[in-house]
Amino acid sequence: MWRAGVRAVMRSTVVGAVLCVSSAVLPAGIAVAAPDVPSYAFADDVRSAPAATGTTGAARLEPGATYRSALQGEDRAYYRLELDGTSNVYVSVTAIPRAEATLLAGDGISVSVQDADSTTCSSDSVTVGTARSPQPLTAWGARELMPGKGLCRQAGTYYVVVERTGTGGGEEETDLSDALPWDLELAPVSEAPLAKAAATRVPEAWDSATPPPPVDEPVSVRGGAGFAEATAVKQGVRSDEIVPGQTLFYKVPVDWGQQLSASVDLGSADKNSGYVVDALDLTLYNPVRASVKDTGIGYGGSQKSASLPPVPPVRYVNRYAPTDPTKSLRFAGSYYLVVHLAAQVAESFGEGPYGLTLRVRLGGSTQAGPGYAQQSVPRGFFDVGAPDPVPSTVGSVVGADAPGDGASGGDPAMKAVAVGGIGTGSLLLTVLGVWTLTARRRAAAQIRVNAQNPTA
Repeated sequence: MWRAGVRAVMRSTVVGAVLCVSSAVLPAGIAVAAPDVPSYAFADDVRSAPAATGTTGAARLEPGATYRSALQGEDRAYYRLELDGTSNVYVSVTAIPRAEATLLAGDGISVSVQDADSTTCSSDSVTVGTARSPQPLTAWGARELMPGKGLCRQAGTYYVVVERTGTGGGEEETDLSDALPWDLELAPVSEAPLAKAAATRVPEAWDSATPPPPVDEPVSVRGGAGFAEATAVKQGVRSDEIVPGQTLFYKVPVDWGQQLSASVDLGSADKNSGYVVDALDLTLYNPVRASVKDTGIGYGGSQKSASLPPVPPVRYVNRYAPTDPTKSLRFAGSYYLVVHLAAQVAESFGEGPYGLTLRVRLGGSTQAGPGYAQQSVPRGFFDVGAPDPVPSTVGSVVGADAPGDGASGGDPAMKAVAVGGIGTGSLLLTVLGVWTLTARRRAAAQIRVNAQNPTA
């Protein structure tokens, strides 16, 4: 009977411990989004950087860190950089409109970098486009030290300036200044100078033919919900699912001399009535999250496919090109493929999910790097490192492995569950240890009783 009692106590203790730990693994600050449209995933180690409405009191941004902030209505948001006189510094800004926001095609953000004398070093802007579907919008700024460019070359204080563009969409009843803020993710990166001077002439000839897309057996993956959570993929075919309003992030390691091409297929719907213009967007970003090239397709319910236009190989000298996309293909490192399915697709064809096929090919030949004088910040940022150790192959068939594929981060809720699992396991071991010790002591006591009372 005592054994049954111990087992009952153990079951109650273990179940209670599991429930207690499981209820505590989700941090209070993490909001679990509805499963149909996951929210944007910020970096796990993201820092807070309150937006200043002027240069006075602007929060300092350190290269190598990632920051979270917010942009309120018509206000400009200012952030501060303290820069040396030798490094190039790039700052990407991703704005996340509210999922329920009503937007116009011209709504978006602009980003500029200015010195302490109000000289503009760079500027960039991005809009939501004709789809008008709320989605992460990424623009970037830079302080570059380029031969023959005399502005913004001194060490000192610089400012990143972010502001909303457009009219505020369909929020006719609310002034833009009163609109709810857009979350921001800021990611500054520092690129070291070269150890010795390099050529500045951009090669004019490159293979501009569109390569055939790979036709391998698709391997299932789950795209990330943000740049920091982008799923690592290599050359080949990957299958995924997407719901209207969702944005998926993938990253591809591209070395010096390599040439990236990609296409995306959207599966058919259960019905084919109606048509959505700019239903699906595919955008290529370079390692500092500057847009390289994009493509989009309309959708009428039947399967559709879109391919990125051919782009040149990755070369350091590309930064001296007069225009993009060549100018943006200046770094080796992780390039991002970002796919967005317009929210309007749900109105005509249902909430999905819809089948998605991503085809990636790497051409060209790997070349030696340009020879940096020191490491970038963060370290190794412009290198192609080792593949992610854990494959992200959800529901893949036997033999259809994808070496090197994996999610660099993953869903915060799933991470919390994983951590909770580890904590629960440790707690279970402790409970089992206590139970074993108690059982042994009671068994020994029973033996002594039996020895004293052999007829019992």
